[in-house]
Amino acid sequence: MDARVDQKDRPIFVDLDGTLIKTDLLWETLFLTARQSPARLRHVFGWRAQGKARLKAGLADGIEFDAALLPYREEVVEALRRAKADGRHIVLATGSNERLAHAVAAHLGLFDAVMASCDAVNLTSSRKLERITATCGEDGFDYFGNSHDDLCLLDAAAEATVVAPDRAARKWQRENGAELIPASGKPARAALKAMRPHQWAKNVLIFVPMVLTHEFFNVAMLFEALVAFLAFSFAASAVYILNDLVDLTADRKHKTKRNRPFASGTLKIPDGLKLAGGLFGASLLLSLLLPWAFLGVLAGYLVATTAYSLFIKRMLLIDVLTLAGLYTTRIMAGVAATDVSVSFWLLAFSLFFFLSLALVKRYTELMDFGTGAERSKTGRGYVDADLETLAQAGMTSGFAAVMVLALYINSPEVTTHYNIPWLVWPLCPILLYIIVRIWVLARRGHMHDDPVVFMLQDWRSQMMIAVGGLMFLLAAYA
Repeated sequence: MDARVDQKDRPIFVDLDGTLIKTDLLWETLFLTARQSPARLRHVFGWRAQGKARLKAGLADGIEFDAALLPYREEVVEALRRAKADGRHIVLATGSNERLAHAVAAHLGLFDAVMASCDAVNLTSSRKLERITATCGEDGFDYFGNSHDDLCLLDAAAEATVVAPDRAARKWQRENGAELIPASGKPARAALKAMRPHQWAKNVLIFVPMVLTHEFFNVAMLFEALVAFLAFSFAASAVYILNDLVDLTADRKHKTKRNRPFASGTLKIPDGLKLAGGLFGASLLLSLLLPWAFLGVLAGYLVATTAYSLFIKRMLLIDVLTLAGLYTTRIMAGVAATDVSVSFWLLAFSLFFFLSLALVKRYTELMDFGTGAERSKTGRGYVDADLETLAQAGMTSGFAAVMVLALYINSPEVTTHYNIPWLVWPLCPILLYIIVRIWVLARRGHMHDDPVVFMLQDWRSQMMIAVGGLMFLLAAYA
């Protein structure tokens, strides 16, 4: 390393992707395009054929970009602030498109100049080094970098700082003893969090058809339901990952969702895509063990959830109807996997009940944004004026579910399936308690952003569910 020039007289050049920020703007702009202008994705392969610089420019030009929402590495920002206070000349030198780079520089207010890719030049590796040395001459420079593309720059720098390095940069740092700013967080834990295994509890609905036909001890049917549960869980986790990637901007505006692995930058976008692909593959292999009808239901679920992630979630009321339908699809998957008959009563009940929960979810999200919530802020089809309408619709839908349950209990089917039919009646007040309590807490602002997760964590709801299950078993077998 060259130390001929006094440190304070040397300029500092800072890489952007993975160094100043925890993410990569090429991937960010790809998913921003998918969110904001999905029709423009048809140009991606054409842009790529013209070179990586053209791809970066094409993606950057067609999006609304807010540099303030990016997950910055605070250790790097603080180091640059100290350098700025010491009078150092600091340059943002990045392979990202110049429009995005200037937005980042304007937001931070730390940089004296910006070097970035344009339509014709992808400013990475040796091209970046040539541009820097042409600027500095023989005086030398300091450099902050993180990846194998930065190795030539790290070698040429008078002082190098390696930030959250990949394998190649980590090896270089160890061999040269350069300053290291390590990555924060644990990728394995972040990957597990991105899969949202706590959401797998929703897939217990797959067992409902088997339970209602009283086939508790049918080993073959239990195995089929378990395989279906795992297949649906893996597929759902893959969809959650893709949903988080499309929803990055909205998540970063949310008070709790900003801590999700991709929104916070703890997990890299390419790693997330690999994880989602592996989960999809595992789900498909498990599905091959079940009847073809199950694979059809799972395929329909994946199409619906993908459509929901891309555009339906922003459509007024269609979004909550879709969510309710996706819950009901889990029941249909249980029917297809175990080859049992499906009841009209079950489908009607699940539609109204899960519509109420979907409306709770939207109500809670809208409450979190507070007064002045607009569609551009929430990323949904609702504004703050819709709160009362959502609450009324949700309560009504919940009561409709209780009415369907009451009519079912009074139907001839109950007398043929249960030894003591009147023991099923307490399910109605139990369900009323759960629904009304959820809505009371939602209106107080005390509801989890996912009511299903809330019910699984709330001891009062757990107690009501346990009592209801006990009454069901006594009615069937006493």
